[in-house]
Amino acid sequence: MFDLQEKKAFITGGSSGIGLAVAKRYLKAGAEVVISDISDGSEIAASIGAAFIRADVGDEQNLSEALAQAESLLGKLDIVVNNAGVGDIGSMIEGTEQQMLEHITRINQWGVFYGLKHAPKHMNDGGSIINTSSMAAYICIPGTGAYTATKGAVLNLTRQSALELAARNIRVNAVCPGYIDTPMSGDAESYALAEAMTPLGRMGQVEDLVGAFHYLAADESSYYTGQIMQIDGGWTTGPTPRLMESIIGKTHTG
Repeated sequence: MFDLQEKKAFITGGSSGIGLAVAKRYLKAGAEVVISDISDGSEIAASIGAAFIRADVGDEQNLSEALAQAESLLGKLDIVVNNAGVGDIGSMIEGTEQQMLEHITRINQWGVFYGLKHAPKHMNDGGSIINTSSMAAYICIPGTGAYTATKGAVLNLTRQSALELAARNIRVNAVCPGYIDTPMSGDAESYALAEAMTPLGRMGQVEDLVGAFHYLAADESSYYTGQIMQIDGGWTTGPTPRLMESIIGKTHTG
């Protein structure tokens, strides 16, 4: 079950964090994997048994060429994970500088768009595309306007592409992680927010996510497309009892 033998996978943002964890899971399940990143991840790739292709997902030509190179290395792809992204540290909308807005949008939104545009021609029919979004697509935090806008866009791009690729039986889905302990978000502030805001009361680990990415890549998800998986420790369910107690001095019981 959930065997990925003979499947070929391409993962952006694959040299650290969520992307690297997903690559390791796919390799363990039998897939051949190419990881891609804007910085050199060749040593990391070699250490886990993957190949590496450098790519800037925000550069359409560069990403298109990386996908073509991945096909030349592995053959037609079965799994593409549009995972590369940049963080959510910023200003209120009124104070957001154009340079930051363009940078975040270019990577988080255009990078996914370009992946959805160019990956299908390098894929087998019946394949799977998985986009990494964020719980920020549902919950806004002051100072993250540019980031939340891009992650919300990823959800609609996911649904749109699922419609358009259905004729080839290529499934397109998205995963929305909450705060996950990675180099991008594993700081003290994130830990404190996760403890206060999630019913499970903790920061997520990459191991909490890889099962979802595995399922979406496997043939067992063949009737699952255009959907969003929220893996956020329950953050989007509402205020936790401990948060309510900190605000009103007692746990609300109705």
